[in-house]
Amino acid sequence: MDLKILSLATDKTTDKLQEFLQTLKTDDLTDLLQSRAVKGRAVGTFLRAIFKGSPCSEEDGALRRSKVYSCCIQLVESGDLQQEVASEIIGLLMLEVHHFPGPLLVELASEFVGAIREDSLVNGKSLELFPIILTALATKKEVLTCGKGDLNGEEYKRQLIDSLCSVRWAQRYVIQLTSMFKDVRLTTEEMDLVVAKVLSMFSKLNLQEIPPLVYQLLVLSSKGSRRSVLDGIIAFFNELDKQHSEEQSSDELLELVTTPADELYHVEGTVILHIVFAVKLDCELGRELLKHVKAGQQGDPSKSLCPFSIALLLSLTRIQRFEEQVFDLLKTSVIKSFKDLQLLQGSKFLQNLVPQKTCVSSMILEVAKNSVHSWDHVTQGLIELGFILMDSYGPKKILDGRAVEIGSSLSKMTNQHACKLGANILLETFKIHEMIRQEILEQVLNRVVTRTSSPINHFLDLLSDIILYAPLILQSCSKVTETFDYLSFLPLQTVQGLLKAVQPLLKVSMSMRDALILVLRKAMFASQLDSRKSAVAGFLLLLKNFKVLGSLSSSQCSQSIGATQVHVDVHSRYNAVANETFCLEIMDSLKRCLGQQADIRLMLYEGFYDVLRRNSRLANSIMQTLFSQLKQFYEPEPDLLPPLKLGACVLTQGSQVILQEPLDHLLSCIQHCLAWYKSRVIPLQQGDEREEEEGLYHELDDMLESITMRMIKSELEDFELDKSADFSQSTSVGIKNNVCACLIMGVCEVLIEYNFSISNFSKSKFEEILSLFMCYKNFSDILAEKAGKGKTKMTAKTNDSLLSMKFVSDLLTALFRDSIQSHEEALSVLRSSSEFMQYAVNVALQKTQQLIRTGHVSGPDGQNPDKVFQNLCDITRVLLWRYTSIPTSVEESGKKEKGKSISLLCLEGLQKTFNAMQQFYQPKMQQFLRALDVTGTEEEGEEAGVSVTQRATFQIRQFQRSLLNLLSSEEEDFNSKEALLLITILSSLSRLIEPTSPQFVQVLSWTSKICKEYSREDTSFCKSLMNLFFSLHVLYKSPVTLLRDLSQDIHGQLGDIDQDVEIEKTDHYAMVNLRTAAPTVCLLVLSQAEKVLEEVDWLITKIKSSVNQETLSDKMAPDASSQAVPPNLLIEKAIVMQLGTLVTFFHELVQTALPSGSCVDTLLKDLSKIYSTLTAFVKYVSFWKIIRLYPTFCLHLPGTKRF
Repeated sequence: MDLKILSLATDKTTDKLQEFLQTLKTDDLTDLLQSRAVKGRAVGTFLRAIFKGSPCSEEDGALRRSKVYSCCIQLVESGDLQQEVASEIIGLLMLEVHHFPGPLLVELASEFVGAIREDSLVNGKSLELFPIILTALATKKEVLTCGKGDLNGEEYKRQLIDSLCSVRWAQRYVIQLTSMFKDVRLTTEEMDLVVAKVLSMFSKLNLQEIPPLVYQLLVLSSKGSRRSVLDGIIAFFNELDKQHSEEQSSDELLELVTTPADELYHVEGTVILHIVFAVKLDCELGRELLKHVKAGQQGDPSKSLCPFSIALLLSLTRIQRFEEQVFDLLKTSVIKSFKDLQLLQGSKFLQNLVPQKTCVSSMILEVAKNSVHSWDHVTQGLIELGFILMDSYGPKKILDGRAVEIGSSLSKMTNQHACKLGANILLETFKIHEMIRQEILEQVLNRVVTRTSSPINHFLDLLSDIILYAPLILQSCSKVTETFDYLSFLPLQTVQGLLKAVQPLLKVSMSMRDALILVLRKAMFASQLDSRKSAVAGFLLLLKNFKVLGSLSSSQCSQSIGATQVHVDVHSRYNAVANETFCLEIMDSLKRCLGQQADIRLMLYEGFYDVLRRNSRLANSIMQTLFSQLKQFYEPEPDLLPPLKLGACVLTQGSQVILQEPLDHLLSCIQHCLAWYKSRVIPLQQGDEREEEEGLYHELDDMLESITMRMIKSELEDFELDKSADFSQSTSVGIKNNVCACLIMGVCEVLIEYNFSISNFSKSKFEEILSLFMCYKNFSDILAEKAGKGKTKMTAKTNDSLLSMKFVSDLLTALFRDSIQSHEEALSVLRSSSEFMQYAVNVALQKTQQLIRTGHVSGPDGQNPDKVFQNLCDITRVLLWRYTSIPTSVEESGKKEKGKSISLLCLEGLQKTFNAMQQFYQPKMQQFLRALDVTGTEEEGEEAGVSVTQRATFQIRQFQRSLLNLLSSEEEDFNSKEALLLITILSSLSRLIEPTSPQFVQVLSWTSKICKEYSREDTSFCKSLMNLFFSLHVLYKSPVTLLRDLSQDIHGQLGDIDQDVEIEKTDHYAMVNLRTAAPTVCLLVLSQAEKVLEEVDWLITKIKSSVNQETLSDKMAPDASSQAVPPNLLIEKAIVMQLGTLVTFFHELVQTALPSGSCVDTLLKDLSKIYSTLTAFVKYVSFWKIIRLYPTFCLHLPGTKRF
């Protein structure tokens, strides 16, 4: 039978073949087909014969063709056929589909949909036919009758796709079904349906099945709906990451149900590669990704940016076309995220409305950590982003040798955070990826070497962190050794930072140390002064960190040096004798520097103390060197005045005056080294060694004692510097006299500290100290007097005090707090001189100001943060006790001397110390406030339970009482300077209080009460107090009602623009009076109103973006939006309340008779702003109203996406 069919099929006509096929039953025909197909016997030829004899033009032929078609599909799905046979059948069926009439195509397509719904497909091979059937059906123009009415082919295709997307898909066929649609021509609506269906299947698949499905979906996206595809993929992995993070942070044991991190991140990495590959083929896909992120930036960035999307963007930077756009986008996102965070943290109003989301910086760092899972395509983008952030947002300017930020305080903070994020990205990437460590290190070092005119502290900090992490790995790095060759050409500050950063490497790599020494020795003899300075800095660093065997341990020196990767003991690696020889050779090189310029000598004197403290076995060499140097300028004759050869210290060359020897710093170095050695080393020595070295120290003591006595005896004339001497800055003689006077003042300070340290509270010694101070004061007065009369301002004495911070702390404690009976008589000598006590407090102020300005203080341990912190605590405690014990009003009532009172100086010192603490020691604030407890009655357990808020509130109460006492005085007795300092201190301390605590409310209420009940005409005080009030108020609630009340007070005080209108004066705040209302309070409230408008604008932008995103998402379900509750209703109400109250506020001010000038200009500018804000909000409300009324119509508006 089958042979006959094959035979008839060879005829030129098909009549006989059709007649024969009509005689056969369909079941017999399908049995024949099945038999030949299973046996693989020329099934293709047989199938062609059947189709040839079954023309679609005849009803019987079409039905037979349909039955055979269905039979073939079942055969292919059965799995009984050989692969080649099945493929041949599928190929033939594909060719015949277009011959089928419409109704049969509908039937075939419906069978496929039914099979998918019932999950009756066995292997899914037949699905290759489905897109051909759908395509053929779409070409049928005739009307096809179906259950839901008469439809043409295209409409029926849409209905079938709708049905297909509404049924459940078997997990094993999702990828095939997705792949199938790429061969079907789909309309936009059909594409949206398919994409939505495929995306909904993501959560039902195994994780390993996601990458191939994403690949097929990306291929499909070339037809359209690219945005939906990307949104869906990103949202899916974002949700997965969130679930994974929550499970990791959960205390429950979820090991059996969670996805392993490795598997998740490897899948994400594969998906990212698929998307990047798709973008290379279809640039429109990349543009849609960027649009997706940019759209999210306008509102909530966390909806468009997540660790997955950031990793995707970073991978996209490998495509040159998108590189610059992506980095610009990420930079903008980082800055916006930090700005939004700061805006939220500074406003309770915003915090109540907008929940704080994960910061973009945290997401980027998470990407860096996740990149360990073979994300090689992400690492290069991470490196570039890190350096871009550091280059773009690092400090841009150097002033007085230090980096400074440019711009407003908000932008400064934002830039600092962005720069720090870049450093953290690079450090994290360096830790994880071994292959790119060399590249990161090279780029950091290149910036250190090449950027000589701009600040590079942020790169030096990063370099230090990198080296601390892996000193053993980097010890053989040639790039570091190559960098040493540039030391001679780098600024001194850069050299010091670089050498400090590479210190751990020098401890583990002898070759690197030798290379550095070679470079430093060459630099020592360079003609440039900066090169020699760099050499001295390098040698001093080596001496500090390469101990001679037998030196005191690090713990004894209160100093620790180590690395996170390895703790190095140099004695285990280097021969101790060689190490000592090495250090002594360096000492010999440094001794030669004592014949060079004063700047070089100064560096040595400032560095020798640290060397001695860390390498005590070099003490004899150091002290001998210093002793020899001092003898050159010391007059040995006991009766010769003055005791020092000041003329030899200053060199005059023509009209140029050069300081040759910084004698005051030399004496300071000797005094500190001597004191440290006598207290730390000599007590540990025994026998001959002690006797041998004590001789030198006794001789130095004798010299210092002799200098002290003779300095006291010396008159101004002995120095040839009496009041008649020339101190002008325009002559060489005047300049020389200024330099000599400054040297003498420095020597006096050194001798004051020396004699105090050996005094043991002896009255005679304290009398000598007071005499030295009078010598110091005489020269200070002369210089001040001459500077006042001079044509140009005196600038010679701008040097920092040579008193050490520890001594200042001890001296203040002795002067103000020491109540030991045996000390009373001696201390009365110093306490009798108010000028000396003022001087002591002034030096404390100077040291604190120096810390704020440079980050460290001059003198011993000035760069040791822990020691500086302790000294600052002690100084603050003493100043606080002195100020609270003797108020300024009491002190000034009996004061005869000119200048500030001691209490006022103490208050100024407190203001500076609180500022320094918050700037440099924020993490130690608990310890600092505990140290201020002058009673010391708390038990250890009680101390631990007292919070920073409670301690800060306790201190605030003391200053509140002082301010109340000031305000209780008469207007003419009001001390404005003291009041301003008190307000500044209250502002600093209030920042330490938790805004949600009851203590914060108490401080706010107290400040509000002061503003309401007290009136002062001092505009500076009013401005400072009102600023404090506003800063507290915004952290509690919105200030709009406060602004309205203040505007009414201003209106009442200044009157109406219409002079015939009588204004009823309101008295909300007594601080608003005729003197302060304008411009002081007026400009303050307008400035605050600007901030409120900025917050409202931010909210409007946020809800606009939210509406856009919801509108776009409603395309999938347009009917839902009409019944949805407005998601931003709470924010909208808050905006209405803010704008309504602000309108009242501005109306009051517009009606006020403001003085012309800044008040009117600022008011007009702010009026323009509020009109712009009102316009933006009205547009938003109008648009949202249309969306609610006509949601489907709005989906098709071209402007919807751009709103």
